[in-house]
Amino acid sequence: MAKNLIIYYSRKGENYWNGGFKDLKKGNTEIVAEYIQKAVGGDLFEVETVREYSASYMTCIEEAKDELRQKARPELKRYLDDISDYDNVFVCGPCWWGTFPMAIFTQLEKLDWSGKKVMAVMTHEGSGLGGSERSLKEICKGASFGKGFSVAGHDAARSETQVAAWAKNQV
Repeated sequence: MAKNLIIYYSRKGENYWNGGFKDLKKGNTEIVAEYIQKAVGGDLFEVETVREYSASYMTCIEEAKDELRQKARPELKRYLDDISDYDNVFVCGPCWWGTFPMAIFTQLEKLDWSGKKVMAVMTHEGSGLGGSERSLKEICKGASFGKGFSVAGHDAARSETQVAAWAKNQV
């Protein structure tokens, strides 16, 4: 039986939500990552930065834009060093400026992707997958790639059926 890993970054607190702002106790991407785990099994790994992003969503996305421009690799609180036991890796994050938060890339660049199947998962408020699949293909050398999936953040809590059906088709 294939073994699955779900790597995710998720923003709690103030988020852009269906044209306004909402304070989230659990981030949209974390909800989706948990739905993937429930549907296909596997281990969850949350990417957490040492330096916290601003509590203000608008300031946070400006910080994210600066990181993207600088191709920054923010330091993480902990790292995965080895994914050799896994067959499938779901990489999940919010769509910030058309791709994953740079912290996701900090983690991904440390891993050997040979023989892994990788799937992009994005939560967003209108940008879908953005360039996330292209970004993964640049970083995850040696991997094969499944079909990506996107969920509008404001629909995350109601997306379990769609997420489960998609995830089951990937493994």
